[in-house]
Amino acid sequence: MIVNQYLTNTKSYRSGTLKQNLESLSPFELNLYLESRMTHQETNKEWLNAGRGNPNWTAPIPREAYFLLGEFATRETMRKEKQSIGTMIKGKTGQAERFEAFIDQKDSPGAELLQDIWENGSHLLGMPREQWLTHMLDYTIGDNYPYPERVLTACEQPIKQYLHHELFNSATVPFDIFAVEGGTAGIVYTFKSLVNNHLLERHDKIALMIPTFAPYMEIPELPEYGFDVEYIRSELMEINGQRSYQFSESELDRLRNDEIKAVFVVNPSNPTANAIYNDSIEQLQDIVKKDNPNLMILSDDVYGTFLKDFTSLFTAIPYNTACIYSYSKYFGATGWRVGTIALAKDNIFDERLRELPESKKEALDERYGTLTSEPREISFIDRLVADSRSVALNHAAGLSAPQQVMMTLFSLYALLDEEDEYKQEVMDICQTRGELLYESLEMSIPYKSLNTAYYCEIDFDWWLEKRYGRAFRSFVQETWTMTDIVAKLAEEEQLMLLKAEAFGSSKWTVRVSLANLETEAYKEIGTRVSDMMDRMHSDWKNS
Repeated sequence: MIVNQYLTNTKSYRSGTLKQNLESLSPFELNLYLESRMTHQETNKEWLNAGRGNPNWTAPIPREAYFLLGEFATRETMRKEKQSIGTMIKGKTGQAERFEAFIDQKDSPGAELLQDIWENGSHLLGMPREQWLTHMLDYTIGDNYPYPERVLTACEQPIKQYLHHELFNSATVPFDIFAVEGGTAGIVYTFKSLVNNHLLERHDKIALMIPTFAPYMEIPELPEYGFDVEYIRSELMEINGQRSYQFSESELDRLRNDEIKAVFVVNPSNPTANAIYNDSIEQLQDIVKKDNPNLMILSDDVYGTFLKDFTSLFTAIPYNTACIYSYSKYFGATGWRVGTIALAKDNIFDERLRELPESKKEALDERYGTLTSEPREISFIDRLVADSRSVALNHAAGLSAPQQVMMTLFSLYALLDEEDEYKQEVMDICQTRGELLYESLEMSIPYKSLNTAYYCEIDFDWWLEKRYGRAFRSFVQETWTMTDIVAKLAEEEQLMLLKAEAFGSSKWTVRVSLANLETEAYKEIGTRVSDMMDRMHSDWKNS
């Protein structure tokens, strides 16, 4: 890792080769370097790292339910054998009755969730509850390969119901899902299969709607892809008198160019944390309907659950959209690596496969021929599964069964929370933190109904001029770089922020995660940023 080259370097971060190397680091690598350099220093200030997006909350109730289910499943494997060797889970006589007795004797929120699922959630399971229980116990033990590989039978309907409830509305068309190792795996698998199936070729024109998660900026430019990338850039606008980062009509109209084969978007965005508003969604619908009907849309909706009302592009344009979702942020589950890819049963990806020239179909017949005697009938979502294991290992594909159990319990927990208490608490945490930060920086709060408040982006170009005037802003920009400012905040204020240029934002922006520190810290973050810049402004005036 490149950061390791600098750990023993004692020169100033502003000097010579070291400065050039630091400027070239990704924002995440820069943060690792600065943290390793600064956190050992003696200081009376608490180290505040607001660079990472990992939330500092968890959802304990579905986790407790998971471990209780595991406890009961383990007991079921030990009923008639030696204690050191268990049997495989089967639908044993009296299993449902034993499960009921087990959760009855447990006095805890996790047991109450299992009780709620058992007594009130049967309509969400997709099968009789006794059959569902047997499957879930087997999955929890993890003694079988995941089958079906795309998503386990007893997990599929609860996960679909969750996606429908949280991200999609009642008008959503029938869809399939592929359970994957988080949102990042979802986008990697999708790009790989698009190329493997000739839906995207090297040097094809694609679009990225920016700002977006930094690695998504890098993937399309990798040598194995080499796409010609167009950037559709959002800008700060006013909606009903409030600020929001949105896409102008002229920027979105660039997607009318039918040479653009695919577009990728994080919605709501990262780092600007704003959902696409309805006017733009209607414009995108018009673009697909009139000018670019074959456009493939890849939408990462991971932050959609942080809004009370959210319109996914999968809801608005289901035929053209592949939706990627991760449970990581909402449930505080980044370590679980659980997410999904959703595709409408009738979709543009399968249509374009059918329209491929015969020579490419024959090549794909050979690629997927070991899976079936009719490889042309394999849908795009099932090709995603096969490609995730290089086809030859398709029989060993699939997200691990215990991970899918956790996804299922997260899903049922949200579905049975009729008052949306968990959702409201999570949204309140983020919104309160955002309000504290904005107030301390004397910035106006973004348009609330579109703002997830998971992140905040500070535009130093705008903020410095607003606070100190144009002359000082120009001096800072002529004398320093954003890397210098980030490093200076770490060194002088024990504060870590993340450079946002690599996300497609301007070079004078930083991202503040509103998810990973205690709520009271966000007022302190604004104070530390202001204090350091006040000192720099005072020195400039005195000189």
